[in-house]
Amino acid sequence: MTLTKTFNHVDYLWDDAHATSLGDDQVALFLYRSNILGADLRITNYGGGNTSCKTIEKDPLTGEEVEVMWVKGSGGDIGTLKRSGIAGLYTGRLRALKSVYGGLEDEDRMVGLFQHCIYDLDSKAPSIDTPLHGLLPFKHIDHLHPDALIAVAAAKDSEQVTKDIWGDTMGWVPWQRPGFDLGLQLERCLAENPGIRGIVLGSHGLFTWGDTSYESYINSLEVIEMASEYIEKRVAEQGDKVFGGEKVKSLSPEARKNQAAKLMPLLRGLTSSHARQVGTFQDTDKVLQFINSYDLQRLAPMGTSCPDHFLRTKIQPLVLELDPQEDLSDREVILAKLEGAFAKYREGYHQYYEKHKRANSPAERDPNPVIILYPGVGLFSFAKNKQTSRVASEFYINAINVMRGAEAITEYTSLPRQEAFDIEYWLLEEAKLQRQPKEQPLSRKVALVTGAGGGIGKAIADKLVAEGAVVVLSDINKASLEEAHATYGRDQSTYAVCDVTDMASIEGALDAAALAFGGVDIVVHSAGLAISKPLEDHTEKDWDILQNVLVKGQFQLAQASVETMRKQGTGGDFISIASKNGLVSGPNNVAYGTAKAAQQHMARLLAAELGKDHIRVNTVNPDGVIIGSKIWEGAWAEGRAKAYGITVDELPAHYAKRNLLNEIIRPEDIADGVFACVGVLTKTTGNIINVDGGMATAFVR
Repeated sequence: MTLTKTFNHVDYLWDDAHATSLGDDQVALFLYRSNILGADLRITNYGGGNTSCKTIEKDPLTGEEVEVMWVKGSGGDIGTLKRSGIAGLYTGRLRALKSVYGGLEDEDRMVGLFQHCIYDLDSKAPSIDTPLHGLLPFKHIDHLHPDALIAVAAAKDSEQVTKDIWGDTMGWVPWQRPGFDLGLQLERCLAENPGIRGIVLGSHGLFTWGDTSYESYINSLEVIEMASEYIEKRVAEQGDKVFGGEKVKSLSPEARKNQAAKLMPLLRGLTSSHARQVGTFQDTDKVLQFINSYDLQRLAPMGTSCPDHFLRTKIQPLVLELDPQEDLSDREVILAKLEGAFAKYREGYHQYYEKHKRANSPAERDPNPVIILYPGVGLFSFAKNKQTSRVASEFYINAINVMRGAEAITEYTSLPRQEAFDIEYWLLEEAKLQRQPKEQPLSRKVALVTGAGGGIGKAIADKLVAEGAVVVLSDINKASLEEAHATYGRDQSTYAVCDVTDMASIEGALDAAALAFGGVDIVVHSAGLAISKPLEDHTEKDWDILQNVLVKGQFQLAQASVETMRKQGTGGDFISIASKNGLVSGPNNVAYGTAKAAQQHMARLLAAELGKDHIRVNTVNPDGVIIGSKIWEGAWAEGRAKAYGITVDELPAHYAKRNLLNEIIRPEDIADGVFACVGVLTKTTGNIINVDGGMATAFVR
């Protein structure tokens, strides 16, 4: 029978037809449940929570039927969980570990013993939460971090609040760091309260269950809905006094984004004092309600409650003491204000580390803030890549929701600092960090590529993304940009319509880079066009458009992007896509060749001037890029074919035959040249790389 469920505070996403198509495959149903639970950020955020199911399998050694638990593996995300991301363990062996457990000091050793319980040899490494699922008897279990439940868990008198909402149908256990002991506490809570539908974990989250995947799913939604309704009723009673009421007025949406775009490069530079960071900006209504409130100064220093939150956001944010309408145009004045705030934050983090470190604690990590709050403007987050900074901002928004709910119920409480430190610097967490794959060559870098709607520009963007950068695509053609942007993942690119002959348009593209990623590190001037005519046929219009797009465009792009790079103070790369024609004298080419020569010499002049800022300027000279190049789609190809006395169709072979390597040059080859400049030859500036198959007449020396 199909049941229709309506919820106001969570999304009901169960599709009966899809679930039926999975048949009686309990693991597939558990994965499906996991994915739809993880699709709702009010239920759990990226990487948060875990889910499981238990099935009867045949032991490959004895042939006997045994119970096997399938559970999300270490470091996974339930929203994207696949079979390769789960661990399969003998439930009996896992429960037998109770006989060798030596207490809280034995927690880390127990994680190693999970490997002796493995049933499925292709298992992902079991997570620290494995015994929490294994010591409970239910076939399907959800461990989630819903905002509403963490608000209950983090509220003063949380145990009584739990009873107020669910009566005797829910259990409650006090805060305990995840591990084997917490699993024993859950087992004890169930034994003392038979028939309960779930357990609230103090300052942590929720456990719910069911005999089937669907029953577990519905049970989770119903429990979360009840908590949400309870909280919303109390928030409504507060009226405009949520978080103590409004202390600071928000700027208009457009003004907020203007302030954020100006400030982001400065913040990015300061947060990158240990390692380069990528940023995210958020100014949702819930963010503004919190950061504009009277209670901000009381609540922000308390830090977050749920371990999954502060592991990604750091223990507390940095609150900027800047007026929302502060004039941010004077870089030195604003930087001086910010440097003081950052120095104070770093010293506070250092003291937190020194006060709470253990004899075996890992070394102190980057002391810079992850979350930065600017009352009246918004929330900034910085991390090693776009996905991580976006997720950090989402987790802090979850923390805001938790504080909002807990304050409405009774009063928000956070974890004691020692407990928080012991999780942040847990050796098992450190081991997880050490297992992460090596970063790509352009990881942490932001690139802006002009002319990226297709051809050489798009190929360059593809290469930079493939090597780990995030990219701002710019072009005068919006449709081409949208099509190009759609080829990348969520956290890999953004786009901005940009006319390089218009300084305001260039500044708009750089603002887009700042808002999306925090600034820019690599700028590639690939926008261009080509006109091939004899001298007598060239018009003033031909001359002007080539000079404007190729030369003036490069000048203005350099001028604006260098301003952003200087705000960051972390150096950068500027790449000019010129041409062999800037070095070689050929027929019917006076305007184009002159413009390309100007691009090349401008790059050398910029390299000489910007070296002190550690901004490197190099040139890539293509030649004969016919296949896949937008320039060759129009009259340029006809003009060059006419100049050489051949047909357009003969051009690729003609250009290949005339270079020393007899190679056809493609957009991807130019992209490799750009990558060499920004990802390999990191101590080169003022250089020219010819990507032309070898043209002796174009040799620079």
